[in-house]
Amino acid sequence: MSHIALTASATATVVASHRRAKQWSTLFPSCWRSRGTNSSLVANSPRKRLQLRFLASGENGGNGGVGAEISETEKAPANFVWSDNKKPRVCILGGGFGGLYTALRLESLEWPDDKKPQIALVDQSERFVFKPMLYELLTGEVDEWEIAPRFSDLLANTSVQFFKDRVKFLHPSDHWGMNGSKASSCGGTVHLESGLLIEYDWLVLALGAEAKLDVVPGAAEFAIPFSTLEDALKVNNKLTTLERKTFGKDFQISVAVVGCGYSGVELAATVAERLQNRGIVRAINVATTICPNAPPGNREAALKVLSSRKVELLLGYFVRCIRRVSELESSDTLTGVDENCLVVHDFEKYILELQPAEREVQSKIIEADLVLWTVGSKPPLPQLEPSDAPFVIPLNARGQAETDETLRVKGHPRIFALGDSSALRDSNGRILPATAQVAFQQADFTGWNLWAAINGRPLLPFRFQNLGEMMTLGRNDAAISPSFVEGLTLEGPIGHTARKIAYLIRLPTDEHRLKVGISWLTKSAIDSVSSLQSTLSRVLSGS
Repeated sequence: MSHIALTASATATVVASHRRAKQWSTLFPSCWRSRGTNSSLVANSPRKRLQLRFLASGENGGNGGVGAEISETEKAPANFVWSDNKKPRVCILGGGFGGLYTALRLESLEWPDDKKPQIALVDQSERFVFKPMLYELLTGEVDEWEIAPRFSDLLANTSVQFFKDRVKFLHPSDHWGMNGSKASSCGGTVHLESGLLIEYDWLVLALGAEAKLDVVPGAAEFAIPFSTLEDALKVNNKLTTLERKTFGKDFQISVAVVGCGYSGVELAATVAERLQNRGIVRAINVATTICPNAPPGNREAALKVLSSRKVELLLGYFVRCIRRVSELESSDTLTGVDENCLVVHDFEKYILELQPAEREVQSKIIEADLVLWTVGSKPPLPQLEPSDAPFVIPLNARGQAETDETLRVKGHPRIFALGDSSALRDSNGRILPATAQVAFQQADFTGWNLWAAINGRPLLPFRFQNLGEMMTLGRNDAAISPSFVEGLTLEGPIGHTARKIAYLIRLPTDEHRLKVGISWLTKSAIDSVSSLQSTLSRVLSGS
């Protein structure tokens, strides 16, 4: 297990941090976008000792020379003034399922007048993103506002204060001393990129995760991940551009999807449905099956849909590298040829070199107009570096904070971590999966345990309850395997409807649920009328 280390000397840390001031500005880049391209260092080996230098503090969360760390080109730090310093101050980093739902849970609880906490929610984006429904943006089934509402709208009727900002670094002061006593009664300070300093009593780390593109040469330059609103819009714009440029031409749009877990399969099915006979989708996976951890019913339904849409499955292969195709390499099937027999490129094309997982199988080289990446993720924690400082926050090999069963970071009683930021294990010793379902449930427990900690009550241990698994397979098609009925799988239009209802219930606020519910009912009615008119037209034309 690796560790994040706190420096014992404030002066030494400020000097070290000053040399890397520009590097710090990329910390936590995607807990609010979810994923991004600028990442922190992540352990490549479980044995590697990784440590994070925080700014040290000796007295009650004092700034400890923070101002000296700011470069001349940056704004001078300013302290955020809470409205009431006598009431608990809770700072939540990350506005995804973990962070936003923890804030809303805190708002919904009953508090004594002098104990109701003041809440600050920090997120890089101005919108909350309901990630499981990003695929519907590609089919046009949902509008952007339905699955990506603004935080200002969601929090309008609450006392939660929202900050559109990035975290630059943390200054925790709640660590346990070597003799087991607390170093400070204050939780610490969060330093934002804008220069704002937020002092807190309780901190929630809900940072999400970002795509891990640095494992394959060329992936960061040429592949597009699919986990944020920006990613989905980029993929949609790229597909639209390809569709326009190939319209009326005898070209097949080629899309390569790397990874055949839930995200890769859902993406492949959705894109294949959109392209239909205008393109070919290839799904690549190192395992010899798709969705290896999915219930059998979901896997079988997905295989049936992928086969019907002629998705080519390249199983047992991993991507060795991705590179741009030169004009001399490009095949005639994906390029045009003018009257002088010169190759004409209307858009960029890429080559993926595939290495088989087994020795007896031959390597493959495929060409694609669009490469979508769904393999691997990493928590966007601050930059890690070696240190021999005595105070540490435990991390696992992926850079996730080790927490106890109440979701408190070990050694830091005033810091909670959940979702992708937490390395909580189940009863079998396995780290809980990074799914929306886990984050939903952990947010509920985190809110309750914050209430208990503030009111001096016992904290509850978190126990994950698997309610089943859902996956979209395109417009009007999905698969659901509820855990409470063994062997049952709802697929096709029934599964699609059940999935939408389940996610409608999970939307953040009652007001947003009502607006989205009305919008979906209206769209469904219009689609039904349109389908009926088409059927009648065919019947009448046939008669």
